[in-house]
Amino acid sequence: MRLRTQLFGTGAAIVAGLGVAFSVGMPAQGTAFRPTAPALAGIHKIRHIIVIMQENRSFDSYFGKFPGADGIPKGVCVPDPVNRTCVKPFVDHADANKGGPHDNAASTADVAGGKMNGFVAEAEKSCRSGHPCTTDVMGYHVGSDIPNYWAYARNFVLDDHLFESDHSWSLPSHLTMVSAWSATCSSPANPMSCVGTDSPRNRTLRNPRPFAWTDLTWLLHKHNVSWGYYLDHGAQSALNPHGVPPIWNVLPGFTDVALDGQQGNVRPLRTFLSQARTGTLPAVSWIVPAPVDSEHPAALVSTGQAYVTRIVNAVMRSSDWRSSAIFLSWDDWGGFYDNVTPPSVDALGYGIRVPGIVISPYARHGFIDHQVLSYDAYLKFIEDDFLGGARLNPATDGRPDSRPGVRENLPGLGDLLRDFNFSQSPRPPLLLNPCPPTTLVPTPAPGCGRRVALHFASWGDS
Repeated sequence: MRLRTQLFGTGAAIVAGLGVAFSVGMPAQGTAFRPTAPALAGIHKIRHIIVIMQENRSFDSYFGKFPGADGIPKGVCVPDPVNRTCVKPFVDHADANKGGPHDNAASTADVAGGKMNGFVAEAEKSCRSGHPCTTDVMGYHVGSDIPNYWAYARNFVLDDHLFESDHSWSLPSHLTMVSAWSATCSSPANPMSCVGTDSPRNRTLRNPRPFAWTDLTWLLHKHNVSWGYYLDHGAQSALNPHGVPPIWNVLPGFTDVALDGQQGNVRPLRTFLSQARTGTLPAVSWIVPAPVDSEHPAALVSTGQAYVTRIVNAVMRSSDWRSSAIFLSWDDWGGFYDNVTPPSVDALGYGIRVPGIVISPYARHGFIDHQVLSYDAYLKFIEDDFLGGARLNPATDGRPDSRPGVRENLPGLGDLLRDFNFSQSPRPPLLLNPCPPTTLVPTPAPGCGRRVALHFASWGDS
């Protein structure tokens, strides 16, 4: 790692420059002198950052009743225009949910100018005439439904003001996760041809790398920082229909990844699990689910929780645990109700609030962080840890693009450093049963692996 090399180099220079002053402590003549590396301090105690991105859950849909969090307020009843009534938030123990529309237009309608009351009306747009119209977007899960997620929140850090970086669906959300921007480029060879949008052009067989602007891996490669982008069940294809779909598997679509010759860092999830076992995790990892494990309606909540738990357990069992930070979130709100009005920071965001959990041996215990955060805060943490604070900034990163600003430097963006206490002794692992008893219905099958048909076409956007 470059930072480690710099630290060794600095230590050697100090010893050489202060030879007389250090002579009292030098070993006897003929004894080999091996200077020890300075102990890492603060954020640099984190040598492995793992971002786990799940799918389609608002904060209130999973943590709206979590004690101490900014959850569902009393007296809420969201207008139901089809049935000429309103719908109050209700406990929903269903393992498979439906959700609602979650593109840019749906976000605008759901937020409703800050009233946060458009969720039911948007979901009802899929209702067929002459049939009863019911939705589950006002439903929320409780701790007995998702005990592992609540256990992570109770024992580590829950970020209760984490907002999707853009106000739209999966594709732009996953783009912002690795690049702090979403855009469409008229020329894949020209980063200056890109125009920011919540509805970016996707990857196709004819245009496999349409994302011409700069993503974080450009800076990581430039600074010799290792990274991996891991795909649950591999990439989706005609021969592998159950793999990660292109709308979530965005990093291979960036031209700079090919220019760097880093395509080999996009790997199946089994490679990450093997690296965890051998204590050889890269500095930065992104983990993207296949549909069945994603929690994207109608994928099962229990299956997604089991999948995430197995990944977290693998890190905790690894020798790399003592220097790791796991950032767990969900890519967008999935049409589900949330009560907090998103801050407006620029043309693309922020979007509706999503859950965020920080898991680390240095994470504060049982802390609820009320800072305004977005996925940009994950990028900022990575940059501050491994890149000396370098940013995805067209003026300084060596690869100019047409992005209008530096998202990581927005004045309203919080700092995830607040979620850590680097003075504490590293905390032990919290190994959990991937398939704990729950109140989900129907009762999850043994192994939490039952498949259900996914209806991504329901909303026409994911």
